[in-house]
Amino acid sequence: MTEKEKQSKVTQRAEDFLQVFKKGAEFTQQLLRENERLRFQLVQLEEQGRLASCAEQAMRKVESLKSQVADLEREKQEILQRIDRVEAENIDFANRYVEIEAENSSLANLYIATYQLHSTLDFRDVLKIISEIIINLIGGEEFAIFLLDENSGTLQAMAGEGIDLRHFPVYSLGEGIAGGVARSGESFFAEVLDAAPSDIDAPLACIPLKIKDRVIGVLAVYKLFVQKRCFDDIDYELFTLLAGHAATAIFASKLYSESERKLTTIQGFLDLLTK
Repeated sequence: MTEKEKQSKVTQRAEDFLQVFKKGAEFTQQLLRENERLRFQLVQLEEQGRLASCAEQAMRKVESLKSQVADLEREKQEILQRIDRVEAENIDFANRYVEIEAENSSLANLYIATYQLHSTLDFRDVLKIISEIIINLIGGEEFAIFLLDENSGTLQAMAGEGIDLRHFPVYSLGEGIAGGVARSGESFFAEVLDAAPSDIDAPLACIPLKIKDRVIGVLAVYKLFVQKRCFDDIDYELFTLLAGHAATAIFASKLYSESERKLTTIQGFLDLLTK
């Protein structure tokens, strides 16, 4: 082999080596690019995994917050219900306080009135004070005070307001509502209080005036003032207290009047004897 052929063969090998080297370099470059792409995808997948984990944690937190909100909403409703109950109780207490104040005021006024009632033994003054109590404390616009004549067993109107006493008949025991109350000793109250004209045979309330079990008369109410629509609980208590005090005061004043008349008669008889 000639020297030229040897050089040509060496050159060919060098070129083949360079080709192989170039292909190796290109393959290396491809591997690097592929590696870079895979690393990038790995980073993306890791980021997606991190985001998914964060989203899952966020969902768990959202669910936890929803549960807390539901619990707070239930507590809020319970508190609102408690507040409503407390407000209702406060309103009830306030209304009851007003009622008690009204009852105390009425009872205080009745105490003052009964004090005045027992401060006199004049029969007419006693009837006048009883009438004022019925007007001011009970709100009676038309009423009558009947006294029982035990000798004849009849009831006669002795005082009243709003109705001429001459219009009242003389009731026998058991006759009409007034006579029935006088005989039984039990109070009568109409079931319905209306604004119809008063009827002397149909009182709205009829109360016996009793000393223990002894009835000495009755109090009949025929009409209430316009502003008073019905009898309240305090009215029934006032009727009961008034009936007892009025009966005692009337009985005492009648005894006093009779004793005064007897004393006057005796004194006149003694004056005649001494002269």
